[in-house]
Amino acid sequence: MDIRQDVKEFLTSRRARVTPADAGLPAGSNRRVPGLRRSEVAMLADMSVEYYARLERGNLAGVSDPVLESLARALQLDEAERSHLFDLAHTANRAAPTRPRRRGTARWVARPALQAALDAVTAGPAFVRNGRMDILAANRLGWAFYDDVLTGATGTPNLARFTFLDTEHAERFYPDWNLAADIVVAILRIEAGRDPHDKGLHDLVGELSTRSTEFRTRWGAHDVRHHGSGTKGFHHAVVGDLELAYEGMELTAEPGLSLTIYTAQAGSASEERLRLLASWAASQGWPGHPAVVPDPDPVERTTP
Repeated sequence: MDIRQDVKEFLTSRRARVTPADAGLPAGSNRRVPGLRRSEVAMLADMSVEYYARLERGNLAGVSDPVLESLARALQLDEAERSHLFDLAHTANRAAPTRPRRRGTARWVARPALQAALDAVTAGPAFVRNGRMDILAANRLGWAFYDDVLTGATGTPNLARFTFLDTEHAERFYPDWNLAADIVVAILRIEAGRDPHDKGLHDLVGELSTRSTEFRTRWGAHDVRHHGSGTKGFHHAVVGDLELAYEGMELTAEPGLSLTIYTAQAGSASEERLRLLASWAASQGWPGHPAVVPDPDPVERTTP
């Protein structure tokens, strides 16, 4: 991943999305671009055309926060896109290593207090993941919930690999597979903006780009989104359809990791099916997933 190329493609794609009508400008005639011209973005952002052209060539080094705010307004970025632009700029201002950074070889293991907190969640799946979508820890119901993901995993279970490389099971597990695929890529894009020099992320994106046209197309779109809360539909091979609400939160004590908890509406069919899933997990003797090899040193990155 090349930070300058990522900046160039992100700004170009956002500019192409905004029409003159969206920006309150006359369309004119003989337009050769699908969205705004560079000169129009520069005018809206109150900067020179030459300066904006420099930014769109991928050079965000030294750009101030007020300039980034003006640019975000001109391009009509949503909150997730604005945050991504700031991440790209902050990354551009950090010294880049000469090669992707490898992480340590030590295995990450959830602190006893963190695992106890996960195990205290009994009404729904709860799990911890990193920005590369590796599942690092979970409660018993979480491992049972992701049984399909674990079945095909070698080493650390990864939701991105599952979604794009095990499509037979993924398309069953995610009834709206296209939405799930969009979300996975958007999360990886955000992580790439925060830490483009992570060797594990490099390898994952390279693998998925090589093996999946669906991933490659989405990756090239540079779409990002926040994924903190909402509702998702699933189809579990053992208990059937599930409609679950989710809440995600960053773990303050573990920078770079997030906790997600799924719950079902009280009295719903999904709540009953989660109870059945918990019974099935208990009958299988799920103490956890012994094959999991968690992400080595998952906190090794600077949070902007």
